[in-house]
Amino acid sequence: MRRAGEMSVADDPKQKGLGALTATFLVAGNMVGSGLFLLPASLAGVGSSSLIGWGIAGVGAMAIAGVFAILGAVRPDPDGLVRYPADGVHPWAGAIAWGAYWLSCWVGNVAIALAAVGYLAYFLPALIGPWPTAIAAIVAIWLMTLANLSGPRVVGWFSGSTLLIGLVPIVAAIIAGVIGFDADVFAASWNVSGQPLTHAIPATLVTIFWAYLGLESATIAAKAVDNPRRNLPIATLGGVALATVVYAAATAAVMGVIPAGDLAKSTAPFADVVGRLVGPVAGAVVAACALAKTLGTLAGWLLVAAEAGASGAASGYLPRAIGGEPGSRLPVRGVVATAVLMSITTLATISPTLTKQFNALINAAVLANLLVYLLCAVALLRFSGGLSPGRRFAVWAVAGLAGAFCLWATFAYLAG
Repeated sequence: MRRAGEMSVADDPKQKGLGALTATFLVAGNMVGSGLFLLPASLAGVGSSSLIGWGIAGVGAMAIAGVFAILGAVRPDPDGLVRYPADGVHPWAGAIAWGAYWLSCWVGNVAIALAAVGYLAYFLPALIGPWPTAIAAIVAIWLMTLANLSGPRVVGWFSGSTLLIGLVPIVAAIIAGVIGFDADVFAASWNVSGQPLTHAIPATLVTIFWAYLGLESATIAAKAVDNPRRNLPIATLGGVALATVVYAAATAAVMGVIPAGDLAKSTAPFADVVGRLVGPVAGAVVAACALAKTLGTLAGWLLVAAEAGASGAASGYLPRAIGGEPGSRLPVRGVVATAVLMSITTLATISPTLTKQFNALINAAVLANLLVYLLCAVALLRFSGGLSPGRRFAVWAVAGLAGAFCLWATFAYLAG
């Protein structure tokens, strides 16, 4: 949150902020990455018909993005995920939003650690198994904890240096998948769940939405965006649309090469696709890039989770003992406490397969985020009171669609 006396890029006419195109790539870049690395295997139980789920999830994500685009334009706030529910609904809604976001951070981090283990297992198959996987994930968690304790700059450098590396597996899989696409494999994997698509597809929405977390990025950076009333909607909706195209292309490429039965057993689907079509060396390069990206993402989000915990401690939601230390820019106790929670969660969710454990964790993280998004949609309804009738109706339509999607996805998952 900006301190008194500070000036944002948007406030200073001498500084050039983010334009529509740059902000669009910011949104898409914050979503496209390690969140997708294991999803083709997670969706293999439904099959290639999960592409329908990507389309539906994309529409829901666009609606939620619309909520944040409007909120960011009329009430820019870097702490908006918490402040919007608190100001627009009730202070307790802010507390609930913070708790859900904090929970999703460290639960989702365990899933990221598992994704890292999955791609490391491409080189070390002995890591596949309930206990070897869990132990390897805990080792990854504590290695990234040590990186955090070395200082925020180390984490920032590590996360930033792996940003473009993370695109290699996705781009390579899409290119290789398009070249080697087998329509018969894709068709045979269309619906392997044995359930009607009207039941199978809605149950995948929560899992799919794991890849959309971060769609509010442009809103949080609203003060750095030029002409936010115009550029924020373009950036937010455009970023989600661009990410959806990439997600659908990557999923189709993988499912058009690897049969659903084999894909469900994969711990490194993008490396497996490239390895099958190009060769083991290329597959190993892709696996190494995915491993680097997931570790970089884990390091960065571990710091975010610790900062969220410190913010909760400062607000009285958590014991102050895990907040920031006086005079320190790094919440050391918060970092360690987050790593402990993540380690306990890893052990508590041990499953027969890595993919099953990964799915349980990402579903919990997404459900928590959907609650936050729902509260923000309700807040937007409250904030729209001063608008003209025509604009108010449009805002209500966007907020209503976003809220309905959050509720539908949640209940479809619970019913499935």
